[in-house]
Formats: sequence, C-alpha cells, structure tokens
Amino acid sequence: MEEIFWLDATGQAELVRSGEISATELVEHSIARIEKLNPEVNAFIHTSFEKARAVAAGAPTGPFGGVPFAVKDLFQQSAGDPYHYGTRFLKDLDWRASADTWMVSKLRAAGFVLVGRTNTPEIGAWTTTEPDSYGPTRNPWDLSRSSGGSSGGSAVAVATGMVPAAHANDGGGSVRIPASANGLVGLKPTRARVSLGPELGEAWAGLTHESAITRSVRDIAGILDAVGGMAPGDPYTAPTPTRPYVREVGAPVGRLRIGIQVDHPAVALDPEVVAAVRSTAALLEEMGHIVEIARPAALDAPAPEAQVLMPVFQYLDIVRWGRAIGRELTPADLDQDNWALGMYGKDVSAVAYLEGLYALHAWCRRVAAWWNHDGDGTDGGRKPGYDLLLTPTLPRPPAKLGELRPVPGQPLAGFMRSGEYVSFTSPFNATGQPAMSLPLHWSADGLPIGVQFVAAYGREDLLIRLGSVLEQARPWADRHPVIAGQPADRPERNM
Repeated sequence: MEEIFWLDATGQAELVRSGEISATELVEHSIARIEKLNPEVNAFIHTSFEKARAVAAGAPTGPFGGVPFAVKDLFQQSAGDPYHYGTRFLKDLDWRASADTWMVSKLRAAGFVLVGRTNTPEIGAWTTTEPDSYGPTRNPWDLSRSSGGSSGGSAVAVATGMVPAAHANDGGGSVRIPASANGLVGLKPTRARVSLGPELGEAWAGLTHESAITRSVRDIAGILDAVGGMAPGDPYTAPTPTRPYVREVGAPVGRLRIGIQVDHPAVALDPEVVAAVRSTAALLEEMGHIVEIARPAALDAPAPEAQVLMPVFQYLDIVRWGRAIGRELTPADLDQDNWALGMYGKDVSAVAYLEGLYALHAWCRRVAAWWNHDGDGTDGGRKPGYDLLLTPTLPRPPAKLGELRPVPGQPLAGFMRSGEYVSFTSPFNATGQPAMSLPLHWSADGLPIGVQFVAAYGREDLLIRLGSVLEQARPWADRHPVIAGQPADRPERNM
C-alpha cells in the first residue's frame, strides 16, 4: 500500500467512498507511517491515535470522510488535546484545550480524522521550526536543513506521506514558506476567509490567516470550501466566492497580465530562486499570458508592521498567557529573541501603535492599486491593472538547521536573519490579499524551490484556476523526498 501515502486528500477520500478502503484502514496506515518516520523528522509533537481510531470506526462522512489530517499546534485548538503554542512553559504545564475552535469543528464536519498536532516555533514567530520546547523539525529533502516556519511540522507531515494534508496558518509567510521548503502547495487566503473564532476576531491586526498545506491544488480548493465563511461576530469577512472553489479547478483561466519580480531592494536572491521565477515566467508565456517585469512600487519600501506592530503583538502574547496560567512570564519562559521583541513592544505607546497601523493601511492601498483594473496605476497614469504578481516564495533555498536560531548574547540577531525569509511573503499578510506558493522548481542538488502567485483581494478563484493548469503543465505529484531509506525521485532541473 505504499502508493496510498502519496495520494492527495481528495484521492484518499474517493477510495473510502468507493469502498476500496475503509476509514479505519486508512487511519491505521497513517498511524503506522507516523510511527515509522516521525522519529527521524519530528513533525508530530502530539498524537491522538486512539481518538482517531474511534472516529474512523464511526465511518465519518463529508467531502473528506475518513481522511487523516494534522493540526498545527498554534491558534487552532482541539478539545482535550495538548496546546503548547511552541512554548516550554505550556509544555511543562501540560496545557490542554477545553474546546474545539470553529475551524477545527469544520474540519471534523468535513470528515477529516485528526491524528495529531504538529511542531511549530515558539509563538509562531520564526521562519524555521526549531523550538526549545520540542526541538527541530527536519526537512525530509535534506535532514540537515530547516523545514521552514512556522508551519514546518505540518509541511513535513504532508511531504513524508504521514498525512495527505495538514492545517497551517500564516502571519508573515508561515503557510507559503514551509510549502516552498518541502515541495508542496500552500495558499494564504484572503483576510477573514477563515474565521478565527470563537476566541479571536482577528490576530496580529488582521495579518494572520488560517489555511492548510497540501499536495495538490484541488485539495486546497476543497479544504477552503470546507472551512471558509463568516462566523457570528466576526469583525469583518472576505468577499463571498461566486461558486465553490473546487469548481475552479481546471476552469478556463483566460489570457492574464502577469508581473514578475526577480529581485529585492534589501535581500540578495540565490540564483536558483531567480531561475525558478524565470522558468515559470517562460512557461506562462508559452501558455499565451502577457508576462512583464513589473511590481507595485510600494513594495520597494518595507511595510511598517515589523517596526511597531509586531513587537506589540509579541508583548500581548506575554501578557495574555501570563494571565491564563496565573503568573507573569519571565525571560526564562521564552527564547531570548521573543522576549526581547516583546519588551520592545511593551514600550510602544497607544498613539505610536495607531500611527503605525494607519501608516500600514496607507501603504497597503498603494500596493493593492497595482491590481486595480479601473486604472489608478502606481505611476500616476491610467494603466489597466495586473491580474497576478509572480515572485519567489523564499529568497534562497531552505536554511541549514541552526542558522536562524537565536544567537546567545546577541538579542534579535537570529530573528533578523529569520526575517529575511519573509521578504516576499509578508507584504501580502499586510494587504490581506490571497497568495499561493507552488512547487514548480527544484535546485540542482534536489531542494524544492516554490514560486509565489499573488492575486487581488478576494480572488482565490484565479489562483486555483491557474494553479491547477500549472500542476498539469509541470507536475510535481510524483516527486518525493528521501526518507527512511526510500529512493528519491530526483527531478531534472527546471530551466
């Protein structure tokens, strides 16, 4: 049954519906795979096998009835299960969730069987998954390298065939970065597409979005249909899609105007990353699309949120968790850089925070105007807007483990290096636009390198349409990492 591990979630669900395999058998295969491979890569930090077996025995229904699934140990909580937020202090307390979040409830209703929770960096604030609490999650394409962050555990669980899809969230690139690092599909949806309720209305002033990491475009479409939509009391919502996202898979794309970005004003790009973008651009031109070197001019100046907003959110976490556990947190509870950032945020005044927020909103309008088909080009003219922006997902291949960790005695040095990896992803957390990383390139030494497509606000449909076309034109389904002695399917270099 080796081939079953490489089916996507939609394919596994079809096997269950047809009676070719039972939900119980499918879950047992997933459990055996986790037990075999997880000691090598450390993707799962909590397992719930007995609960999963009980759910599977009940023959769950829904579009993904009986399919194993993993939940990242950040934001989304599952009743009775450990919830440690990447931290040592919650691990030491064996902190557990009292109820399901609304997204988890929707995942269950869709028929997914939750087999465990995946590793994440402390407070989700790093682009590598190497928390002090649970140790590093290793990239299965090269065990000496980072799996990306902050959804690194979920990405590795999918890349190794432990589960066909897994929950992920994204406050600066945390879906797209590990998707790129592990050769997978990662879609950050439009702001508020997926509710953060019931505990939260928004997170990080609307920068954080919930989603999943998958093997196929059709899976992300189906999951978005299952978990998306406004919930009572949400402070805002995304535009309602005109039809289910699964119907966008394979739908006509039309002739698109696509801008490409192959450099960055502050970060040097690895030649393999540039090759990935140029190779994808050439493929798009072959398909008949208009492809031009172009990007919003506002992207050449950094978004304001890192300087003022993020430190405030870090300090808020320190305060909120201290209240939750009944004592104030101390520097011993967090890694050096997270504590330093939080203490900086402590000293930000309310006026400075609001000024930063207003500056961010103004910057976002300048960026988003580039997609405006009513004109208002960024150069003051009346040019028609672009349909998509194509960029690297990451400025370089996955880092070596340890390169992005805190540096003893040098507060924030590791954090700043880690921050370089969000150069292309974080702007669209600020604007709230949907952005998707696709695994369209591998380096000469076999490392996956994703490329990012960004659409206008509310246009996940366009990303799914184009993504499904590119998936057929340059397939990645048969590309798997070396893990547990299995032979790799090393692709030819895409040029």
